[in-house]
Amino acid sequence: MRQFATLAFLALVLPACSAQPPGDAAAPARQQQAAAAHDGIRVTTIASGLEHPWAVALLPDGGFLVSERPGRLRRISADGKVSAPLAGVPEVWAQGQGGLLDVVLAPDFARSRRIWLSYAEPGPEGSAGTAAAYATLGDDGLADVHVVYRQLPKLVGPNHFGSRIAFDGHGHVFISQGERNQKALAQDLEVLQGKLVRMNVDGSLPADNPFAASPGVRRAIWSYGHRNMQGLAVDPRTGTLWESEHGPRGGDELNLPRAGGNYGWPTISNGMDYGSNKPYPETIGTRAPGMESPHHAWPKSPGLSGMAFYTGHPASPWNGSLFLGALADRNLIRLSLDGNRIVAEERLLDDLGARIRDVRAGADGNIYVLTDEADGKLLRLQPPTR
Repeated sequence: MRQFATLAFLALVLPACSAQPPGDAAAPARQQQAAAAHDGIRVTTIASGLEHPWAVALLPDGGFLVSERPGRLRRISADGKVSAPLAGVPEVWAQGQGGLLDVVLAPDFARSRRIWLSYAEPGPEGSAGTAAAYATLGDDGLADVHVVYRQLPKLVGPNHFGSRIAFDGHGHVFISQGERNQKALAQDLEVLQGKLVRMNVDGSLPADNPFAASPGVRRAIWSYGHRNMQGLAVDPRTGTLWESEHGPRGGDELNLPRAGGNYGWPTISNGMDYGSNKPYPETIGTRAPGMESPHHAWPKSPGLSGMAFYTGHPASPWNGSLFLGALADRNLIRLSLDGNRIVAEERLLDDLGARIRDVRAGADGNIYVLTDEADGKLLRLQPPTR
C-alpha cells in the first residue's frame, strides 16, 4: 500500500479549528423583488449580489444559510436581509473549482444547532483536497468547528472537488467528491479521489462499510469509480441515496450508489475526450463486467449540480419529482418519477439564462435555487397550479 498520511477521520474527531473569518466583500443587496411568471411558475428573487453562491440550507425560522465559493458563509433572513460573512469558517482554497462548497443542517439541528460544510482545503506547496467539517451555528458565526474528513493525499490542480453532503436517517453521513481530474485515481481503492464516502455522524467510521475489513483499502469508501459528484440526495419516500456527477464531454450521470459498487470511471463512460471528441484512451466502452452502468445518462452534458426530491405535496403538479440544477444548460431539470423509474423530463427556467448551482425543496411546497454568477441570486419558485 502507498505510504500516505493517516486520514484524520480514521481516528477521533479532530480538535476545533482556529480559522480566521474570511475577508469581507461588498455587501450583497437586500432584495425582495416582485415575482415574475416563468411558464406558470412564480419566481421571486429573495436576495442578489451573492458572489458565486454554491449551496443553500433552509433554516427552520424561514431564513437561509448560503455558501459563497470564495469562502464566505452568509445568513439570509426570510425577507431577504443578507448578513455580513459569518466568522469561524475553516480556511478555504478558493481557486479554480475549489472553494466553500456545500452547507447542510444536521438532522438534529433544532437541538444541536449543528451544520456541516464541505470545501476545498489548502495543503502544502499549492495542493488542496476536499474536506468536511461540522460546527455550531451562532448568531454571528460558527463555534466548535471540527474537521471530520480530509481527502488525502492532497493534490495540485484546480478541478473536480465535488462536493455534497447527505444524511441517510440512520446515523450516517455521505460525502461526495471528485477525482481531482486524475482519472486513474477513481479506480484506486488506496486513495479517496473519485469516491463516495460514508461515515457516522460523530465522525467515526461504520463497521459495516463495504471495505471496512479489507487490507490496503480506505475504510471510508462506500462506492468508487466516480468522476465529479456535485449532487447527492436521499429519497424521503424510500431512503434510497441518489447521486449525480459530471461526465466529460457528454455522459452526465445519475446513480443509485450501492455499497462497494464500482461506477466505472474512466473505464466506462458515455462521454468523450474534450480534445479529440473521441473516448479517452482508458475508456473501453459504456459497459463492462463488474461495473455499474448509470441509472440514467445524458448524451449531452447539462452540467449537473445540486439536486433535491420534491415529495409530500399531493396537490402540486411537481409532487414525486427530482430536481437537478444544470450549469452548462442554464436551466432547472425536473424528472418525474415512478418509484426509481424516470418517466418524464422537463426543463424549467430556460429564459433566465443562469447557471443553476443548487436546488432545495422547502416544507412550504416551494423550490429554492441558487444561480452561480458573479451577481448570484437566491430564488423562490412557486409551482404552477394544476
